[in-house]
Amino acid sequence: MHSVKTESIWGHAEKPREKLLNRGAASLSDIELLAIFLRTGVKGKSVMVLAAELLSSFNGIRGMLEADYESLTRISGIGLAKFVQLKAALELTERFLESSMQRGDAISDPGVTRSYLKSKLRAYEREVFACMYLDNQHRLILFEELFFGTIDGASVHPREVVKRALENNAAAVIFAHNHPSGRVEPSQADQRITERLKSALALVDIRVLDHMIVGDSEVLSFAERGLL
Repeated sequence: MHSVKTESIWGHAEKPREKLLNRGAASLSDIELLAIFLRTGVKGKSVMVLAAELLSSFNGIRGMLEADYESLTRISGIGLAKFVQLKAALELTERFLESSMQRGDAISDPGVTRSYLKSKLRAYEREVFACMYLDNQHRLILFEELFFGTIDGASVHPREVVKRALENNAAAVIFAHNHPSGRVEPSQADQRITERLKSALALVDIRVLDHMIVGDSEVLSFAERGLL
């Protein structure tokens, strides 16, 4: 089998492609992955330098992918074509996660569930409380954002949650909300409302499987913490 030749494209930066082929994509750094995606730099700026500049300017992958056209194209080497590529990559990722959670597939992979919830909730600048309604085989029926603002007893209404769960014929639910601060540690209010919701849903035989808090890079599971 012939070895893959990348020197003509990458020069000294051929290593990311070779590394991916030899050790898999997970072995690459953010800069290396982005450099492969961008493919080329500009005059006086290699693709690796361009990738590093993008990540530095927007404080990482999330900031870069969420940036608008005007902000991204301020970086020399990023024009309409690369902006479109980045936005298409983000949409493909979100559609992949969406398809992984479509009704018919049981919620069996915590990693996929975490990634799905991050794609749904991480970008909000205020707290959003959402619910995943599941059937009796723990397949996703519907993901729904229910309440907006500070998550506490005043803003999350158990009666409404019970009503929507019954309307969707749910046998179980997973709650989720984001922490715009990026930290995932549950507050006392988070724990109190989870207990209230769990008790309310128990009256109609609907199980609460988990409550997940979405932060900047982590997703905390109440179930894994023993808080349910």
